[in-house]
Amino acid sequence: MLLERNTPSIVRRTVALFCALGALISYCRAEEIDEYPITEENREHWSFQPLTRPGVPDVKNAKWTRNPIDHFVLAKLQAKEISPQPQADRITLIRRVTINLNGLPPTPEEIDAFLADGSPDAYEKLVDRLLASPAHGEHFAQPWLDLARWAETDGFEHDKYRAGAWKYRDWVIEALNRDLPYDEFVALQLAGDELRPGDAWAQSATGFCLAGPDMPDINLQSERRHTVLNDLTATVGSVFMGLQFGCAQCHDHKFDPISQTDFYRLRAIFEPAVDFKSHVFNEDKRKAKPSHLWLRGDFRRQGPEVPPDFPRVVNLWDDEIEPPKKDAKSTGRRTQLANWLTRDDHPLTSRVMVNRLWQQHFGRGLSATPSDLGFIGDEPYHKELLDWLSVEFVTPSSPPLPRGGTGGWSMKHIRRLIVTSATYRQASRPASLDDDTWKTAVEKDPDNLYWSRFSRRRLSGETLRDMMLAVSDSLNRKRGGEGVRPPLPKEVVQTLLRPDHWKVSKDEADHNRRSIYIFARRNLRYPMFEAFDRPAATASCARRSSSTIAPQSLMLLNSEFSREAAQKLANRAQSTCPDDRAQQIDFVFRLTLARMPTDDERDAIHKFLADAASDPDSDEGESAAFVDFCLAILNSSEFIYLE
Repeated sequence: MLLERNTPSIVRRTVALFCALGALISYCRAEEIDEYPITEENREHWSFQPLTRPGVPDVKNAKWTRNPIDHFVLAKLQAKEISPQPQADRITLIRRVTINLNGLPPTPEEIDAFLADGSPDAYEKLVDRLLASPAHGEHFAQPWLDLARWAETDGFEHDKYRAGAWKYRDWVIEALNRDLPYDEFVALQLAGDELRPGDAWAQSATGFCLAGPDMPDINLQSERRHTVLNDLTATVGSVFMGLQFGCAQCHDHKFDPISQTDFYRLRAIFEPAVDFKSHVFNEDKRKAKPSHLWLRGDFRRQGPEVPPDFPRVVNLWDDEIEPPKKDAKSTGRRTQLANWLTRDDHPLTSRVMVNRLWQQHFGRGLSATPSDLGFIGDEPYHKELLDWLSVEFVTPSSPPLPRGGTGGWSMKHIRRLIVTSATYRQASRPASLDDDTWKTAVEKDPDNLYWSRFSRRRLSGETLRDMMLAVSDSLNRKRGGEGVRPPLPKEVVQTLLRPDHWKVSKDEADHNRRSIYIFARRNLRYPMFEAFDRPAATASCARRSSSTIAPQSLMLLNSEFSREAAQKLANRAQSTCPDDRAQQIDFVFRLTLARMPTDDERDAIHKFLADAASDPDSDEGESAAFVDFCLAILNSSEFIYLE
């Protein structure tokens, strides 16, 4: 409104007052939190229900069962009039469980020892040995690092090296090998610096929170801070609670009862701790500032102030974040969050992790959306089994099943239950072409949603590489330390922004270390890993895709790494069984597939080698053909898939 100069002053003052009042009203409205209440109806969803231990169902043919898991599975199968598959043969079992628990193939000596062990608990003893191996933590660290969106560089254009990031990777490996109780595993990653001041190992655990991508050289540091905090909040929500909190950073979640204010309350718990000088926390409560909701998620549009608090829909007990004590150095918010998440009666924490453990052993979780147990997530076909395992995870049976346990929140206890179950031990293929039990299972359970058989699945690029190194007697078992950088093809090096982004490790022995120790660069995944669907570590990945593409075959058949592995495998067989080609063939089969070749396979291989020896156009003859045979075995479906 424009006023003339000669307008009476009282009128001008009145207009000015109304304008100021209007501005104040608009400001106050912007500062008000408009949030819907949480009702009992919001909490009716299965994943928000309180955890109770269901009764183990009675079943017919109880002789098939080995532990409570089997009762739940068999009850569903019998309701569908499906019979479970018989147990896989012992060679299949040792190969399956060894690769599944340690990411490496069994050696011929281990196979012989298992086959010779006639005791009733031979398989259980094998499982215990595998769970106790240092290789166990090295194998299962990678799925957790996928969740943590971890890498050793920042990402974005410059993809700068992040000094010390490897310490978090080593922490995860050691924690898994120790069987660190999951409640402590969670707590240290969120608040290790608060829970154990001065403890470098606990400090390394907080690398989880700032493991994601970052852009240190961005012009607006306020935007950088906003982006990192939002990523951290979304990751904590999806990894520990199995809810997609990231959807609520700009607006209320469209499906789950998570408001935008819920998102920024959770974010406020972490705000005092984010320090970009290092990618670990070092919180000082004196630097804590008020937290705000950001309108439409825009870092330039500050909204109303919000206090730190727990997500309302999951907070069944109306717990609140308490202010810090006067003598405390930090706010203590993250410790309170960790304690809240790891309550024995929390409805989500154990459900989410048990579901992830199931996925790691069967290829698919009891819920197929492991980081989204909300309203649009996949509802489990075995909700009662998921709940039973979730309670068992927190409060093991007395005595824990089977073969004891290490107390509450033991990941190894749940793994042991899973892999010793009859469900896990089922065959992955029919006994014969006219197997009616198999045909019925495939017809009535085509997607194996009820676990009527063991599902074959392709191994990860990391596991395939480790196995090829192991069978060729090239694997360097050295553990820990900075990521190592094997040589890369020239065409790959040329894609780097700078040549020094991949300095090849000087010690050639390091080039053959386990895949978990390969340098993790966001902007350049190791070629074999990229071909086999390794995520880019730009966001939390709960379940890798499993593609079938031409580069996978080309990588395994034609890459320098594959050719060298085949040559070393051939050399190993020839040095172990000199002057006896038949024994060499058997040895290669045992190393790679854990079994002896069939008569038809032997005949085909001998014919292939004989043809090569008599080929007048071949300069290398049978010797080169034997290497090709080894390469063919490394490319076989049976080697690449877990049966």
